[in-house]
Amino acid sequence: MMESYFQNVLKQFNIEANMDEYGDGHINETYRIKNQPYLLQRVNTDIFKKPGEVMENIENVTEHLRKKITAAGGDPDRETLTLVKTVDGKTYVEPEPGRVFRVYKFIENAVSYNKVESAEQFYNVARAFGKFQNMLADFPAEKLYETIPEFHNTPNRVNQLREAIQNDAAKRAASVKEEIDFALARVEEMDAVLKAMAEGLVPLRVTHNDTKLNNVMFDIDSNEPICVVDLDTVMPGSMLYDYGDALRFGASTADEDEKDLSKVWFDLELFKSFSKGYIEEMKEVITEKELELLPFSAKLMTYECGIRFLADYLNGDVYFKVHYPEQNLDRARTQLKLVADMEAKMDEMMQIIKEIAAK
Repeated sequence: MMESYFQNVLKQFNIEANMDEYGDGHINETYRIKNQPYLLQRVNTDIFKKPGEVMENIENVTEHLRKKITAAGGDPDRETLTLVKTVDGKTYVEPEPGRVFRVYKFIENAVSYNKVESAEQFYNVARAFGKFQNMLADFPAEKLYETIPEFHNTPNRVNQLREAIQNDAAKRAASVKEEIDFALARVEEMDAVLKAMAEGLVPLRVTHNDTKLNNVMFDIDSNEPICVVDLDTVMPGSMLYDYGDALRFGASTADEDEKDLSKVWFDLELFKSFSKGYIEEMKEVITEKELELLPFSAKLMTYECGIRFLADYLNGDVYFKVHYPEQNLDRARTQLKLVADMEAKMDEMMQIIKEIAAK
């Protein structure tokens, strides 16, 4: 039954084939089309409540990237995502309310990784995201839809934490007083990027908003980064969010839910490697204020993620999926430990950025 359902969906893209589940994404369902270079995806409309806006963002951004890649003598079918249009020229189909499907061309001979394996690999991830940003530096970011409103509005996240503390829905606040006190003691500085944007010192840019390692495809033969994928959260924002979040995830020495906090710290070598790759690609467009705020942005994104985990723990684990009762608390603690370690290393981080920028 389901197979015939999917076949009817594919026919609207002028594709006749069967498929297998593909990848390990947590948001959308992905299927590989057998014997043909296509991926079918079902968009998660619980998270992306306006899929038409998501798809319009992706279409506009990838068309811009294709022009840039072609002008540079590259291969746009390999270096950016390619949407396959329906027989009616649309970017997606919705056979019934809430069930939205799209098709991408499959990028052959490419692979992604889930964990940082070396400083060189992390440097190459930074090059990929930096190049992505650079190619979109002249795209009018204000024309993009905000597919997840207030996504990186840290003061708003702080308000959500305060509400979670006050409501104490799961009766857990008394047991996490140390974590709450740590978070609330740092509230005042957490609007620094928003203030800089309001003052015009940090420009509004196209941001990816999910700069994890596994959203970069590497060529299997050369191991060079070739394409940034997963563009559902492409929105207007600050490049500091993308840079900081990549380091939050990639420069941590431990898993996000590590229970032993002695294993959790911020790796300065990985910070240096990522920063070098990112600044090299962005050197023509990055502003003085953006450079100044790079180290702080790693702390900001880590803090924001930590208080989101903490708020969800206080609310009874209603947003993030958990596999055991204390998982959101463990996640919050690793992020807050990273924040503390970054604070201890902030002078070194700032010096590393100055040295890279001076070259």
